[in-house]
Amino acid sequence: MTDDSGGRTTVTHRAIEEIKHKIAAGELAPGQRLPTERDLATELGLSRSSMREAIRALTVMGVLEARHGAGIYVTRLEPKDLLETFGVVAEISRGSSLVDLLQIRRILEPAATAIAAARIDEATLETVRSHLDRMAACERVEDIIAADLAFHQTIVGAAGNPALEAIVAGLSTRTFRARVWRGHRDAGALGRMRLEHERIYRALLARDPEAARAAASVHVSEVEDWLRSNIGEWD
Repeated sequence: MTDDSGGRTTVTHRAIEEIKHKIAAGELAPGQRLPTERDLATELGLSRSSMREAIRALTVMGVLEARHGAGIYVTRLEPKDLLETFGVVAEISRGSSLVDLLQIRRILEPAATAIAAARIDEATLETVRSHLDRMAACERVEDIIAADLAFHQTIVGAAGNPALEAIVAGLSTRTFRARVWRGHRDAGALGRMRLEHERIYRALLARDPEAARAAASVHVSEVEDWLRSNIGEWD
């Protein structure tokens, strides 16, 4: 029996590329309904099975969405949708691969925090402060994690770059934060973690981009150092 899975994969890849090309060329716009599977297959000279697999793959990627009873549509193509699978990579990475991802966060998050310091408004500052106060008041680790996640997401969101926001969010998932906070609790270092967050907030309050960058860099570097010293738990 001949195994033609490689051939099917190649044809499916071509189908994916053809649909992506139509979107990039403006032939299919955000929110627009795709032609039927049969019509697309006929137009592109591909099998319906390959087209079906391509549509399924692009749906997982966040490029297309299935609307019950209405067909397949191009999504709004917003970064948070397209980069959603990026968070899956961070969730399942182990050992040195996770350190590699955290290094990317160490590059991006301080830059986002610096931009936020120059742009953040009073209302957003108050929101950041409220998350910081929640972190200090919480006793359950789960509540601390939620406040921590909201703290960082609000700050990165204030930078005004949705793509950057989506990438940073994907690099630090709730599962990863839970492991870090629990590890620091066991090591008796929660006070230091809260102080690092306070320094980030103070830099934002002062509208000082370089101080904000430095405070965020110290914070992420500390998390990276902790991960390196506990890497065996993540293999």
